[in-house]
Amino acid sequence: MKYENARYDEERALYGLHNIEVLSCTFEGPADGESALKECSDIQVKNCDFRLRYPFWHVNKAQISECTMSETCRAALWYGEDIRIEKSLLGGIKALRECVNCSLKECEIVSPEFGWKCKDIVLDDCKLTAEYVFLDTKGLTLNNVEMKGKYSFQYVEDVMIENSVLDTKDAFWHAKNVTVKNSVVKGEYLAWYAENIHFINCKIIGTQPLCYVKGLVLENCEMIDTDLAFEYSEVQADITSHIISVKNPVSGYINAESIDEIIIDDNQKPDADCIITCRK
Repeated sequence: MKYENARYDEERALYGLHNIEVLSCTFEGPADGESALKECSDIQVKNCDFRLRYPFWHVNKAQISECTMSETCRAALWYGEDIRIEKSLLGGIKALRECVNCSLKECEIVSPEFGWKCKDIVLDDCKLTAEYVFLDTKGLTLNNVEMKGKYSFQYVEDVMIENSVLDTKDAFWHAKNVTVKNSVVKGEYLAWYAENIHFINCKIIGTQPLCYVKGLVLENCEMIDTDLAFEYSEVQADITSHIISVKNPVSGYINAESIDEIIIDDNQKPDADCIITCRK
């Protein structure tokens, strides 16, 4: 069944429907109703404007394209599964939470607390602005993503990021099994307390990165404005650039172009054996 060129503002306007198309519709009005498409499945939604809260809760098998979810469209997608979103704007807080097997392509996302507690999420060719993003998400793939945030990727697991620019702070804390390739990662206190973190052909920018990490590998990476790096970390690092300072690494090796200061003080672990070398 097709719903086209209509305006809906009532509570649960299209609740529990299956095998439907929703085309060029607007969800707003004086009734100020919530949960427009809650509990729907096998739906195609195109060129719609969502301005009311919670439109896609408990949705299964949805294709959403060329839609706008405004700032007032809070918590747009929760508890969903098998959802594809393309060429859309997600502008409300908490836009994606506890969803499984969802992909977003060519989307613009401006959503504080985006992507929490999800599983198997893919972002491709997206722009993302969020304060807290991807908290406790498992199975995450990002390609060609431009992200700006503060506290990102905390407690994530099984992550692949490629060809992206991440402008963030306190990213990847307590993360596990993360690979970042051909990307720029800018921020402070990168990946503390993380495990099995692999950076390949990356540019890492900012103070005190990569401390208290287990299983840290950097291949052909550049480090800019990085000081007090690798404190208490197990590290294998091949760095193509200068490092301002390295402090108390625990094990493995660090090979850099040059290092201004290597700090090994009384707080170093007694069994530390990290080998540090410079090409200059």
